[in-house]
Amino acid sequence: QVQFVESGGGLVQPGGSLRLSCAASGSIYSVYALAWYRQAPGKQRELVARIARYDTDYADSVKGRFTMSRVNAENTLYLQMNSLKPEDTAVYYCNADPPYIRPGTADEDWGQGTQVTVSS
Repeated sequence: QVQFVESGGGLVQPGGSLRLSCAASGSIYSVYALAWYRQAPGKQRELVARIARYDTDYADSVKGRFTMSRVNAENTLYLQMNSLKPEDTAVYYCNADPPYIRPGTADEDWGQGTQVTVSS
């Protein structure tokens, strides 16, 4: 199954922008729904943006600030994050929706993620 590698995170001041990338190890053309997730310290992982074919949905907390896109020809997902807030600080992951299960296990299969820190 497809695996994902996230990149593009970093330290940014409040109000700043970052663009995250997610490179897939194989074709994402046939994957119906893909998503960006994040996990802040001490909190559960949450879905922040989801794209199914050409329809995109966002968590209320990021709506109007984040934009997700998928480029099937590049097997890549992007997350443009604008007007960043300290509460956006988290490790960001990409995956299918629902997340892939590691073969032979009952565990969700996650990559390393990319750290986003919003702080002055």
